Amino acid sequence: MSDVTTALLAGAVAVALVLHLAWHTRASRKKAKADLAAEAASIQTVITDAVDVSDGTAGVVTWAGTWNGQRVQLRTIVDTLATRKLPARWLSVTITEPVAVPATFDMMMRPGSPTTFSNFDHLQHTLPKAPGFPAEAVLRTDLRAARFPQNLIASHLDIFAEGRAKELLITPNGVRIVWLLAEAERARYGVFRQAAFGGARLDPTLVERLLTSASVLRDAINRQERQVA
Repeated sequence: MSDVTTALLAGAVAVALVLHLAWHTRASRKKAKADLAAEAASIQTVITDAVDVSDGTAGVVTWAGTWNGQRVQLRTIVDTLATRKLPARWLSVTITEPVAVPATFDMMMRPGSPTTFSNFDHLQHTLPKAPGFPAEAVLRTDLRAARFPQNLIASHLDIFAEGRAKELLITPNGVRIVWLLAEAERARYGVFRQAAFGGARLDPTLVERLLTSASVLRDAINRQERQVA
């Protein structure tokens, strides 16, 4: 094979590769846009006035709206920070209404590597657990002297028994539950280092369950505080 023929073949292969990559990029963008529209539609079956308020952070999509007369926020987060683990896609559901607690209360299940969805690792004070909390849970706060209604909180943790709920965050500004939606496909991530989640979609029923759990807990804390006062 002559040098000219070899050069022509190499050029043809290079052009084909560039065209394939361009096609793949366009297809990926089109799919991402369709997936986002589908998720927005799912969310709006539960939060009818939900709007996308994302700030452009890679891998993070945020919606805000009202549910049962309360301000709420939903966020999906692709977390690739965890070492020796597959990337994960998380759903963060927050009731952004006042809660009668004196500081931040953060319960993390099986804490390990840092995450992109939580400030748990930055909270300096670990709390002793009251009976009723999961064995795998670690409690932290940002105020050493703070006291929380732990017995009440422990009685509202049924959703954590399923193994997919990761974090319960309670602050004076709201209640948040973080849920594992999916882990990346092992084969694809191992070869291409791409975090693909096998078409995992937001389930409106799950969104409703998480909102209800957070809302019921918030109401219980505020009701107990009013009774004490």
